[in-house]
Amino acid sequence: MKHVAVKFVPRLLTQDQQNTHLTLCQELKNQTESDPNFFPKVITGDESWYYGYDPETKQASIQWKTPTSPRPKKARQVRSNVKTMLIVFFYVRRIVHQEFIPAGQTVNQEFYLEVLRRMRENVRRKQPELWRSGDWFLHHDNAPAHIALSVTRYLASLGWTVVPYPPYSPDLASCDFFLFLTMKKTLKGKKGFATVEVKTASQEALNIIKLQQFQRCFTQ
Repeated sequence: MKHVAVKFVPRLLTQDQQNTHLTLCQELKNQTESDPNFFPKVITGDESWYYGYDPETKQASIQWKTPTSPRPKKARQVRSNVKTMLIVFFYVRRIVHQEFIPAGQTVNQEFYLEVLRRMRENVRRKQPELWRSGDWFLHHDNAPAHIALSVTRYLASLGWTVVPYPPYSPDLASCDFFLFLTMKKTLKGKKGFATVEVKTASQEALNIIKLQQFQRCFTQ
């Protein structure tokens, strides 16, 4: 016997949840194999906070040292209170819609419905190849605003199919493991941003993401 500490994990899934994961992921696997053009039809999106100062990660602060030199030290930093929320939708080629959420506004079902309407209009104006086909899939997580009844009815009225999203599935959260992570890497450790500057820096970080990176995200 060994005396060991417990291993903390994000969530302990019940057997039913594990079965749901297996079933939905198998359906997605079958769909991608039967339809080679499935990925170009998927529009995925989510929202995330961006801060006036976001401390760099421990990995980012690695420095070279000789065997005899002391280990570098750095004071622990905290995020600033200056922040803004960005909501983004993209597909395998580019961003299709992005907007900053007004200060004090929560992402409830009413607001999310308006965002979806603006996103749909942007697709019509800026992505004619998607609009002409009319064959889209929407991919978002299970946040309360995303799965609200009014949102579900709106998507059904448009004929949009929602890609099934098993709960607690970070490996399917493309915004988290790719888009937001890529953007925030360029912003971490930079100080002195006001709200307007946060928006400008976030937009610049979004604009430099390349086509190959979007394609690699969907492959992952």
